[in-house]
Amino acid sequence: MISAADLLAEITDSLAAMLVEQRWFAGKDRPVSAVIPVRATDLAGADPRLIHAVVEVDQGEPHRDRYQVLLGMRDELPESLGHAWVAACGDQAVYQAEHDPELTAVLLELMDRGSEVEGLRFAAEPGVALDTTQRSRPVGAEQSNTSVVYGQAYILKLFRKLAAGPNPDLELHRALAAVGCTHIAAPLGSIEGELQDSRVTYGMLTEYLRASADGWAMATASVRDLLAESLLNGNAPGPVEQPHPADVGGDFAAEAHRLGHAVAAVHTDLATALGSYGAPAGYLDAVAEGMHRRLDDVLAQVPELAPHEDALRAAFNEVRTVQGAVSVQRVHGDLHLGQVLRSVSGWVLIDFEGEPMVPLAARVAPASPLRDVAGMLRSFDYAANHLPLGEADSEQRAEMALAWATRNQDAFCDGYARAAPDPRKQLVLLRAFELDKALYEVGYEYHNRPLWLPIPLAAIARLTTPQS
Repeated sequence: MISAADLLAEITDSLAAMLVEQRWFAGKDRPVSAVIPVRATDLAGADPRLIHAVVEVDQGEPHRDRYQVLLGMRDELPESLGHAWVAACGDQAVYQAEHDPELTAVLLELMDRGSEVEGLRFAAEPGVALDTTQRSRPVGAEQSNTSVVYGQAYILKLFRKLAAGPNPDLELHRALAAVGCTHIAAPLGSIEGELQDSRVTYGMLTEYLRASADGWAMATASVRDLLAESLLNGNAPGPVEQPHPADVGGDFAAEAHRLGHAVAAVHTDLATALGSYGAPAGYLDAVAEGMHRRLDDVLAQVPELAPHEDALRAAFNEVRTVQGAVSVQRVHGDLHLGQVLRSVSGWVLIDFEGEPMVPLAARVAPASPLRDVAGMLRSFDYAANHLPLGEADSEQRAEMALAWATRNQDAFCDGYARAAPDPRKQLVLLRAFELDKALYEVGYEYHNRPLWLPIPLAAIARLTTPQS
């Protein structure tokens, strides 16, 4: 039988072709020169066989990204796994093993037993006994990672792009669980190890929140209700008054208020678990400099941003003048409506990794909680505005979208202020964080969804216009 290492070396070209097609592959904008095996570990069996692999991807840059890959091998590949095919090795098919419930069951069993295989450490959290009879299925919606759901009990997140050091998602879940936070999914297990003298987190098992709803889906359903009511009114004879978000059946404001309270509770629990302190000297200067650097980068790529440069520079420079105490602590780092779930018991925050493209050191650095608040405020604006795009009555729809976004942003801040300082009391810093997030969105939309570019551009224009 071919060794795991030899197999990996034999199929590097096939792996290169597979990687560029994956939603979680971060280098789609650059050609792949080579896939370089880093390690390969047999975890189970011969037919089917499970191999845990780490590969390095050469894309012509000094730093090569590393990815985790799970490979299965079978003499005969069932039709149900045909879409997961990667390569042929002798008489066997090599495929993406996360799609095979027989092989993903091995991961759960290894965690339950607390096994270590060639430096890969599988463990359940203290006091947790896992039900290894749960059958798995992969979740197809994620982009930067891959998740596997076991029955209705567990969800295993496999971190695809690997970074040296403790993964903040696992670290913060453990810290929050230790102080009894009720707004997270309980951590249940992990896959960790050493990779070339660095600690690496490969996977995190948490409780699966069945019957939960995605925050983005709930918010956009509310917007659709509002627009549908507007269409009904528009077909009525004579002049009609457009509906207010508060008067439409799908009003989201009460949930936005609860969500704000949940986010503030998580921030408070993070401060309890890991500390909170006054920002060190130079923090505001460093924040402003980072915002200016992002502006420089995006201006060089997006000509539509040029008319807003002076106003953005002024807003970022104003950060340096903020007076009074500014607290910093560990935060979520990439908070938006897609990172929250409404469970039967309340709102839950997920995915504490931070922005995937940001270096790990920056993601784990203490920051103002206003960064998370600003991210959520921007997400409300996106939810409100993504549907009206291209409509004939776009001006009227834009007014309704603004009314919806403003109502829910205010409700979110009201809820937040129940458990933590009101973010609106630091408007200069909050507005700067919102504008910085909008800048990120401008760069992203310009390269990926040009039709959505007007959303962050309009937000920048609105946020930099003096209020009368």
